[in-house]
Amino acid sequence: MKWSEICIETTNEAVEPISNILHETGASGLVIEDPQDLVASMESPFGEIYELNPDDYPEEGVRIKAYLPVNSFLSETVEEIKQAINNLLTYDIDVGKNKVTLSEVNEKEWATAWKKYYHPVKISKRITIKPTWEEYAPVSSDEIIIELDPGMAFGTGTHPTTVLSMQALEQYLQPGDVVMDVGSGSGVLSIASALLGAEKVYAFDLDDIAVKSTMQNAKLNQLNKAIEAKQNNLLNDVNIKSDIIVSNILAEIIIQFVDDAWKNLNNGGLFITSGIIQNKKQLVKDSLMKQGFEIIVVNEMEDWVSIVAKKV
Repeated sequence: MKWSEICIETTNEAVEPISNILHETGASGLVIEDPQDLVASMESPFGEIYELNPDDYPEEGVRIKAYLPVNSFLSETVEEIKQAINNLLTYDIDVGKNKVTLSEVNEKEWATAWKKYYHPVKISKRITIKPTWEEYAPVSSDEIIIELDPGMAFGTGTHPTTVLSMQALEQYLQPGDVVMDVGSGSGVLSIASALLGAEKVYAFDLDDIAVKSTMQNAKLNQLNKAIEAKQNNLLNDVNIKSDIIVSNILAEIIIQFVDDAWKNLNNGGLFITSGIIQNKKQLVKDSLMKQGFEIIVVNEMEDWVSIVAKKV
């Protein structure tokens, strides 16, 4: 089979939403070439796990690459992707150059080439994300290792918004908690929650492909009984009392279901939100406080913000 590599030159701010767009159009083998990763790997407080080659990264901006099968629908799919990226401007997301290029590769090349970007990454004191094909030995007895196949779906677990979410889960989740993951993507936050001791995790995503990916990755980690994934629009018509709700999506989406999050949280429950760019931080804080939430902490990494709020 012939494959076409789509390469999008954009900004760090647009990485997550564009990655989601590619995932929703059925792209495989997502690669993010972000020069900030070169700095992050050297400055990681958790210790350097792997080395990156600077020659693989752009001097400025971010390159996102993914692979689409060459068929009669290719040009239509590419136009859909371009339109969806342009629509991000309505959310005040800086898409930068927004240059889209295509190049043809054979199946053998793409099936292995993108894997060089994925290695075990320690993203918090206890959590390490390991691609399924990599060997890795735990460095401590309480280390939590998440097995993930990044080719399955959007959400490799190494983007700052995901790291912030996981660090909050590690800090606040208590054994036996009931957790809801809204906008689960690949299910990496659901898996982290279960491995940290959640009794039950409910994962919701509007995209059926994401729901399937969540369950596939849950099975990889032998957590398919602890995690229940369902196709759903945010928390519409959901009535599950939970201790923690975690959501790593756009700020404009988060504020749409603040009231539903409140209704589904036990008293004292926490709403962990991420995927928030700096200039939308106050928007989310105001929405949470208006609902009655108490802001517990605001954490930041690079240009991204995570807010932990408590139902009081």
